[in-house]
Order: sequence, then structure tokens, then C-alpha cells
Amino acid sequence: MSDPRRFIPRTDVLLADPRFGEPLSRLGRVRVKAALARAQRRAREGVIGPERVADSALAELRCSGPRRVVNATGVLLHTNLGRAPLSEAAVGAVWAASGTTDVELDLGTGRRGRRGRGALAALARAVPAAQAAHVVNNNAAALVLAATVLARGREIVVSRGELVEIGDGFRLPDLLVSTGARLREVGTTNRTSVADYAEAVGPETGFVLRVHPSNYRIEGFTATPGVRELAGLGVPLVADAGSGLLRPDPVLPREPDAATWLAEGADLVTASGDKLLGGPQCGLLLGRADVVERLRRHPLARALRVDKLTLAALEATLEGPPSPTVLALHADPEELLARARVLADRLADAGVQARAVPSSARVGGGGAPGVELPSAAVAVEERLAGPLRAGEPPVLGRAERGRYLLDLRAVAAGDDEVLFGAVVAACG
Repeated sequence: MSDPRRFIPRTDVLLADPRFGEPLSRLGRVRVKAALARAQRRAREGVIGPERVADSALAELRCSGPRRVVNATGVLLHTNLGRAPLSEAAVGAVWAASGTTDVELDLGTGRRGRRGRGALAALARAVPAAQAAHVVNNNAAALVLAATVLARGREIVVSRGELVEIGDGFRLPDLLVSTGARLREVGTTNRTSVADYAEAVGPETGFVLRVHPSNYRIEGFTATPGVRELAGLGVPLVADAGSGLLRPDPVLPREPDAATWLAEGADLVTASGDKLLGGPQCGLLLGRADVVERLRRHPLARALRVDKLTLAALEATLEGPPSPTVLALHADPEELLARARVLADRLADAGVQARAVPSSARVGGGGAPGVELPSAAVAVEERLAGPLRAGEPPVLGRAERGRYLLDLRAVAAGDDEVLFGAVVAACG
């Protein structure tokens, strides 16, 4: 009997397989050859058959690096899926910025220029109420920078009802205290008054902090002063808007926005760029020119600065067409239902049990808690959840009452064909 190891395909034959064209262009020849060598070794050890070498290597390479996922969960900003998908304009800007750029060069004079001036100018146009703007790597970093510069060795006055946990076990109080500031907690979990803040303000106050509880909601016997009321306490007011809404949006009437808070008297507003704004992960600092300049010139600002790719994506998000997040937020439920019906009919014709159903989506990502967005989904068998996750590309929906719902709120219309192919493949 011949040794089956003799039938293990050679590396050059495998590399010529058209299926390896995409991994070669994405990961490079060295990475692909290493995966092939590992698969060939498994075949020599008898772990897999010689005919499985190519498939084994391809499976490993598909798991190399971030993979594109179709978000059919109905959560627009899914933290586990990277929150906001970038617009085509932002993706194009990142591609252009991946080479040599004028990130810190004034091409007109040939001299050093302000880093990220295009993104900062775009922020200024988006939020005219801000005298100045600065960008760091996330909203937590924005708060750390503000606390370090304005309140190190001093007190931050904050309501007990706003001492939030921001995810993965990180808590706002711990974050702020790590900067060397002290917290002066006022009020109670459900009710805090202007008088509570006023009584706490004194010579040791660095600033008053107003935090929007963007990932939960307290209802019932509650009271929280507005930014306008807190702006007259005689000390700087830092307002953490969190979710990245720059201007009012009628779809989210209870969600605060940077423009309104600045107009109401906040000295500094912090927000995320990768949530409702729909851009790359970053932290936005908007406010009084003297306050922002103090933060920008602090040595810590250098450690928290963003790279050229983030600046390029942020500028394109602000200046370009509506981001996928904005489009999903404002999607017409009737159009979503029409898409779901077409997709369900096509799947049924292909022999798949599927039907269009009304659904309810939400913002996610720590934004607009409790807000439900009417949507539509394609309901398939719950058993398809695993095969859909294992497909190419992976598709994530949500299990609900014995069905697996593929919600279309966060799925671009152009991806309906991808979704159709993924479901058919999962059934096969």
C-alpha cells in the first residue's frame, strides 16, 4: 500500500491555486507559504488527509487579521463588530493617507504645518459654536487629558448618578482618579440639584463634570441640572456627550449634542468619533480656545494623539456624504420591509425557509439607551446561526423566539446579494 503522504500537494502547486490569490494580495507570500507549510505538516502527521491541505491553509488564512462581517444584528453600533463602519469617502481617504502625506506640512510655504489641520477645520465647520477643537485617540483619553490639565491635585465635582462604567470593567471614577484628581461627589443616584453642585464648588475645584449616561437610563423620581444651569457656577464646565452627536437629530431627541451644549455654556465638550458621528475611533475635544489650547500643549497630548489615517478618515466623514451609521439611523422602515420581502422570496425560491418580519433595531455602542428603531428582518432557522458565522463573509444576526433574525437596519442595500449568498451557502 502506497504511503498517503506521497500525495501531499507541493507548495508551488498550492500557490498556483486561484483560491490563494486573495490571501496572497492581502497577507503576502511569506504569510501564505507559512500557512501552507503548517497544513502540509499536519498532513504528514496524519492529522488531516492530503486532499485537505489547501482547505486547511485557507481556513487559517481567513482568520488572519480583522475579517469583514455582515452586521445583521439590528445593533447599528455593535461594539464587538468595531462600532461604526466607515463611509466609502473615509475608506478612500485612509487609502490615500496610507502613503506619504502632508499631515504636518504646508505645501504652500513648504514649512511645517498644523497637524491634522484639515480635520480640525472640518470640525470647526461642523460645530461653529466651538472656538477650537482637538482630537485624541478616544473619548476616555479626552477625559483623561481634561482631568490631568485642569484638575490634577484638585477636585472634580460630579453627580453620583453619573459615575458610570464605560465598558470592559473600566469605570469613570477610576479613570479620573488615575490622573491625580480628586472626585467630589454630589447629589444622589437619581436626583442631583444645582444647589448640590454650588455647595461643593470652592477654591479646590478644577472643574464641574457633566456626564451623559449614554449606556443606561434612569426613570421615575429623577432630577438632573442641564448644562445651562451648571454653566454659571464660576468654574470651568466639562460636559461629556459620549456618543458623538455633533448637532441635534430628530430621530434621537433625548440624545445630547455638542453644538447645543456649547451654546448653553459648556467650556469643553468631549465626544466619540466612532459612534453616532460614524467615523473612526477617536475622542473629540470642542470648546473655548484657551481651554483647548491648554490641553493641546500639555505633554500628555502627544501620547494621546491620533495618527494620519484617523485624521484622514475623520475629515472625510465630516466633509463627505452621510456615513453608513447616519444612513442606517435614518433608514425608512417601509423600504427595509420591502428589501426583506424580496430577499425572503428569493431565499424561498432557493429552497430556504425564510420570511420577512417586522423587527426592532437599536443604536448600541453606548448611545441612545432605550430607543427602539422600527426595522425589518429576514427570519431563518435558528440552526443557521453557526454556519452563518463560519461563512465567508461571516454573517451575524440575533436569535429571537426560536428564529434567527437577519435585521436589515445596519445592512447596506448593496449587501443584500452578499446576505443572500451567505444564507444559501449556510444551508448547503
